[in-house]
Amino acid sequence: MKIIRARSCRTTPWKNGGGSTTEIIAEPAGASLDDFDWRISTASVAADGPFSCFPGIDRTLAVVDGKGLMLTIGGNAPVRLDRGSDPIGFAGDVPTSARLIAGRIADLNVMTRRSRFSHRLRRVVQPASCELGGNDIAVVLSLNGSTTLATNHDDFTALYHGDAAILSGAREGFLRIVPAKAGDCYLVLLHEHQAT
Repeated sequence: MKIIRARSCRTTPWKNGGGSTTEIIAEPAGASLDDFDWRISTASVAADGPFSCFPGIDRTLAVVDGKGLMLTIGGNAPVRLDRGSDPIGFAGDVPTSARLIAGRIADLNVMTRRSRFSHRLRRVVQPASCELGGNDIAVVLSLNGSTTLATNHDDFTALYHGDAAILSGAREGFLRIVPAKAGDCYLVLLHEHQAT
């Protein structure tokens, strides 16, 4: 299990002044926005606007703070996304834009290169267990509170606001997640596509 503490994550302001992004992890290590296999970040969003285009990338978005936003994906009707609602997945190369409902929000963004990985993002509100396959990766993010983790090695770890834990199915295999009652905890499951 690898722990990433919030204090070690780098925040970068957007060029357009509409917000900032905090990268939690990107793989492979040192990858840029052009060549990552997968990437998890949070963003503080202060203004309406279009999303950047990411060809070949699948994205999932969750609102973790604020009053939420209206998300328009391609030619579809806008969808409301707020804290506590299910995350929304969409293709990074489909034109997408957001309109804030009532001021600044914070979101969680998961991106995978579809030729290499697929992912699922889920909000964990009750204690949960997860079995990992050999080539799977799990990332647990603790937001707005604390989370306790246990693995099949009986390792117990505490995550606090903004912290993340990365687990490999080949090493840990089993994961138990216990979120704080008032907090937000998210589980990202990443599955690597095997070469054929």
